[in-house]
Amino acid sequence: MADFFRVIYRNKRSFVGLLILVFFLLMAIIGPMLFKLDMTVRYDERYQPPSAKHWLGTDYAGRDTFVQLVYGSRDVLVIGFFAALFTLIIGILIGTLSGLLGGKVDMILMLITNLFLTIPSFPAMLMMSALVKIKDPITFSLILAAWSWGGLARAIRSQIISLKERDFIVICRVMGLKTSHIIFRELMPNITSYLAMNFIMIMKGAIVASVGLMLLGLVPYSPTNWGMMLQLAIQQTGGIFNPRGYIYLLSPIVCLGLFQTGAIFFANGLDEALNPRLRG
Repeated sequence: MADFFRVIYRNKRSFVGLLILVFFLLMAIIGPMLFKLDMTVRYDERYQPPSAKHWLGTDYAGRDTFVQLVYGSRDVLVIGFFAALFTLIIGILIGTLSGLLGGKVDMILMLITNLFLTIPSFPAMLMMSALVKIKDPITFSLILAAWSWGGLARAIRSQIISLKERDFIVICRVMGLKTSHIIFRELMPNITSYLAMNFIMIMKGAIVASVGLMLLGLVPYSPTNWGMMLQLAIQQTGGIFNPRGYIYLLSPIVCLGLFQTGAIFFANGLDEALNPRLRG
């Protein structure tokens, strides 16, 4: 861990990305403990400017914009995390089996993968969101992951095909070691940095997709979610036409852009930090 953080600190762009991600993580974990969410409608306080009482002013119903951002960050990060986790599990499973077993198994799995890759993911997620009743972040994450694993599976398959011909894998086979040992003790450690980078980038993409679906009004999950805040500001309350409501409209956009920037910057140094050969 010391070596990891030393490498991240040396890579200034990655270090800035780490600070941004830690900021949002603390906001999602500690923020709800420090600030109380009050969704009471107060029309006499609507679209108030930033002040000591309301750091980012108020929304169309007189509710604190900053507190909504804090509580919304928790929903956004949970959805992004589980979507990336499910995508990673599916991609690793299919990619590893396809690359390691080869033959007919490889052909069938890649046929299924190519089928998912040829179908546009966002329209497919739109249809699934309309058909499936979403009430919790896990269901939402599964919908996002169902159409996001194809590219990762093909990339992992290529990595496994390249690694399985290496001397240390051939020796493991000659020694009669189990397939589970070869996968988890020999192959996976060699692609850890690649998986970590993909986890961050998939999480970034899942958050954008979730906000996009909520912006379109297809996923009525949480009123404080950044996507729902945008949907309410643009389509429901006319905030986009009210100059006094621009802070409420732009706040989730700025947070989303800042998180995306942090994820890209942090992923920039992950390969070096997790790959001993690059550190050397």
